[in-house]
Amino acid sequence: MGGYFPCLDCAGGGGSRYCCFLRKGGEGEMMSLLILIFEFFKIGLFSVGGGLATLPFLYRLADKYPWFSAKQIPDMIAVSESTPGPLGINMATYTGFQHSGVIGSIAATFGLVLPSVIIIILISKVLEKFRSNKYVEYAFYGLRPAVMGLIAAAGFGVLIGALFHSAALSDLTLSNLGSYIGIEECILFVVLLFATNKWKRHPIFYIVLSAIVGIVFAL
Repeated sequence: MGGYFPCLDCAGGGGSRYCCFLRKGGEGEMMSLLILIFEFFKIGLFSVGGGLATLPFLYRLADKYPWFSAKQIPDMIAVSESTPGPLGINMATYTGFQHSGVIGSIAATFGLVLPSVIIIILISKVLEKFRSNKYVEYAFYGLRPAVMGLIAAAGFGVLIGALFHSAALSDLTLSNLGSYIGIEECILFVVLLFATNKWKRHPIFYIVLSAIVGIVFAL
């Protein structure tokens, strides 16, 4: 089952691949919540670099679990950026709510922030020594370009999903490019790219403006 925890129906071939995760109540729901916490604990532990660094992990979750699809990630980013709070935590809360409502949002958010809390508590005990440790400095020297590469790759995937009617670059070819490209989306992208560099308004202004344009033109 590739890392899933099957119920008796799944193990016997009588259930769907995701029936354990979709079943409400009992041990199935508890196991599903524990998996949700564990997955976001891993994201919180390894997503060095802030909220955008969680994107590669979210794409992996979209492939592994039925909680959300890769096509929903750009929408999740838009919602998370439009609401108060850090991007990564908002996306964890969003995913958890999709999974199990309020309980799921609490579980996913708890799993995401727990590694940071543990690490900060440990570091605070030896802060001065940790700050001057040359091996820690060497580690961050290697982490920075790796994190930037992960963010860039995930950002490129989001760009494809937002501007093209396809969630995967592999779906695009020269012959079908015209049918996949979103003309309105591309125009809005170029206009906002120019406007945000030309006029330094607050990001909320452009977020609200984009939402209004999307509603008016039904993008």
